[in-house]
Amino acid sequence: MLQKFQNHIQQSFSFLKDKKFYIAVSGGIDSMVLVHLFQHFQFEFGLLHCNFKLRGEESDADMRFIQDYAEANSLQLKIGFFETAQIAKESKISIQVAARELRYQWFYQQMKENNVDFVATAHHLDDKLETFFINLSRGTGLDGLTGIPTINDKVFRPLLPFSREEIENYANENNLKWREDSSNASDKYLRNKIRHHLVPVLKDNNEDFLNSFQKTQTYLKEAQALVNDAANLIYQEVAEELENGTVIFDIKKLIKRSNYGAYLYQWLHKFGFSAWNDVYNLVNAQSGKQVFSESHILLKDRNFLLLSKQVEQQSETIEIHSLKDKLNFPLKFDLCNLSDISNQSKNVIFVDENKIQFPLTVRKWKEGDYFYPSGMQGKKKVSKYFKDEKFTLFQKQDTWILESNKQIVWILGYRADERFVSDNNSKKIIKITYHNEKNI
Repeated sequence: MLQKFQNHIQQSFSFLKDKKFYIAVSGGIDSMVLVHLFQHFQFEFGLLHCNFKLRGEESDADMRFIQDYAEANSLQLKIGFFETAQIAKESKISIQVAARELRYQWFYQQMKENNVDFVATAHHLDDKLETFFINLSRGTGLDGLTGIPTINDKVFRPLLPFSREEIENYANENNLKWREDSSNASDKYLRNKIRHHLVPVLKDNNEDFLNSFQKTQTYLKEAQALVNDAANLIYQEVAEELENGTVIFDIKKLIKRSNYGAYLYQWLHKFGFSAWNDVYNLVNAQSGKQVFSESHILLKDRNFLLLSKQVEQQSETIEIHSLKDKLNFPLKFDLCNLSDISNQSKNVIFVDENKIQFPLTVRKWKEGDYFYPSGMQGKKKVSKYFKDEKFTLFQKQDTWILESNKQIVWILGYRADERFVSDNNSKKIIKITYHNEKNI
């Protein structure tokens, strides 16, 4: 196993030479073997241990075992304590999900605070097999069937090519000590049921079952690569990314694909959407219908689907009493001379100070608003301006108005009002800049 591990590290994790990393260690056989292997090849690393307080004295004994090992081997150790059961209850999630989320959140926190590049976990080939069947039993796409990734962001898993049997043999040959987790013997959890009852049958039926599984995983990953290539190609035809971060999907082009739902899944699942029937039905829904994930909104707008990041709603009305007001809203006011007027853009306007009246008001637009578009004669309804400029529903919802004495001065980021813009007769000119930083 030593030679196989060394080759695997050289081929897949050569970047570790110049990086700092932790090993997540529970005290079980898998993590103790991983620690021993990296010690054998004289890597420098620290240890992370999570005490989830789920097994009373047994959890504390695991922690003391790790503490003794770290001290005996001069290894840096950091321990996280978690009220896992209470957090799971308050969050209305399973203890397993709570433990996993707490674990990885803490890992990333430790990496950030201690300037460490990666964390290694001791997931192995049998873990990957069990995860495959768990995801299969719950219904999953190719992502779920390709199993645990070797590297996922800052987490890497160097034992994935090794079976539980190989790990146990290595531990026994090297007289390693480890802790047994009593919960692993229970059939309370689905993973344990698969481990104890399903996998042994499959292995008895085919002595080379794990190798066959690895081949299948390779084929699935190749299929996933093909899917990704196709999804990227169709995305270029169907989607348009706006400057403000909104992504527009053209429904007419999308539904030309008989399996358009599969493309929507590939494009949207990374944004946290999970109500897939609602997402697919949005294609034929009435304009204005929306589907939400924790971070994003998908909106039906006429012949388009609009994807946008959810943003915290600001106050509907903001008053500006003078040029010196400090604003949370991204507007900046500067006095300037006529000779300074330059850098004209949709995010900058120049107004005559004598034409405006404080306090100014910033608010969302409303039906019935009208203004006198700069460069034009006569007034125009804001709603008509939106229609002419082909605003999406998201753009309309996000549009702010700058107002003076109940008269529109500027549709922020789009068009100024002719009545307030500076001209050659202006003696005092105010430069107003709008910093719109919305990103997806």
